[in-house]
Amino acid sequence: MKTKVSRKEAAEKIIHGTFLILGLVTVGCVLLITIYLVIAGIPAIGKIGFFKFVFGSTWASTAAEPSYGILPFILTSIYGTAGAIVIGVPVGFFTAVYLSKVASKRVKTVMGEAVSLLAGIPSVVYGLVGMLVLVPAIRNIFGIPDGSGLLAAIIVLAVMILPSIIKVSVNALEAVPKEYEDASLALGATPTETYFRVSVPAAKSGIASAVVLGVGRAIGEAMAVMMVSGNVPNMPSLFQSVRFLTTAVASEMSYSAGLQRQALFSIALVLFLFIMLINATLNFFLKRKREG
Repeated sequence: MKTKVSRKEAAEKIIHGTFLILGLVTVGCVLLITIYLVIAGIPAIGKIGFFKFVFGSTWASTAAEPSYGILPFILTSIYGTAGAIVIGVPVGFFTAVYLSKVASKRVKTVMGEAVSLLAGIPSVVYGLVGMLVLVPAIRNIFGIPDGSGLLAAIIVLAVMILPSIIKVSVNALEAVPKEYEDASLALGATPTETYFRVSVPAAKSGIASAVVLGVGRAIGEAMAVMMVSGNVPNMPSLFQSVRFLTTAVASEMSYSAGLQRQALFSIALVLFLFIMLINATLNFFLKRKREG
């Protein structure tokens, strides 16, 4: 009997140790990335000047007298992410409510498979469809010379974040105990009132996590955005070609050298800090709501 107990304890210790090692590896990877970006990104900021780099409005890295201002990239990333969230979150949220609470089993199965397929489509395919369909449509509808710009990027990003928002929100809504809804219905509430006044508040943590995932996907996307945004370092405008922080790094890294290459690592550092700041802010507010 003691032998069996000791074996179980040993197996538990091994499993716990394995999980601890895997967790430490994950944390270690994040720390290594952080340290590398700091070491690689700080020198260029020191040479160019912090305010000149972050608040400069002109990026001309290959000019005779190069300029390394990334304010257009920062503002474009903020506007593009915000626009994608404004469009994508309501669509994803209401779709999740419909699939988890209203849709029949057959409809839920079909739409669930479609959402999973949408999640598996490579970024370059989104960009290709955007180039061939969305960009010409924007050009024709608004009568502008070129449809590549911030609007096209926002629409593509909004579509790309839908799978994350829908799947995580559906899981959160389905995890709400059925007793909550039964009690609400028994008190005379309609099904719609029950869904939005009982189920959604009970699943708000999971829905908020879905939004965080959507924000991360929108900020970090490069290839699809590069193909539909025009990739020109202009100040952000809805119908003008723009460049995001991610596309700024991806478009020039292959031929960069010297200070230009260091400046691209500095852009990556700014993007990394930007994502960390957004995640920390969202988690802070979520934690306050839970404690409140």
